[in-house]
Amino acid sequence: MPGWLGPWEILIVVVIILLIFGGKLIPRIGSSFGRSLVGLKKGLKEGEEEFKSAVKEDVKVDTKTDDGSAGTAAQVKNSADETATEAEKTEQS
Repeated sequence: MPGWLGPWEILIVVVIILLIFGGKLIPRIGSSFGRSLVGLKKGLKEGEEEFKSAVKEDVKVDTKTDDGSAGTAAQVKNSADETATEAEKTEQS
């Protein structure tokens, strides 16, 4: 809590809010705010799950071998290393 916001300032703000909105409207505003936060958290969680699944699908597509079967990252790396070695041999000839 900021140093300039003491108990008297908080009390004044609460009194002003009660005067503006009234005692009956405050609980409805609080519950509405709570539902909004729950919806926001749910949306963020769904977005994170969609992102993770998209990354997994992208990795699966990237690790396809020449014969169309899915390969491991090590197989793909070995294939790339072999191609680089062959290219170096061709350049040296």
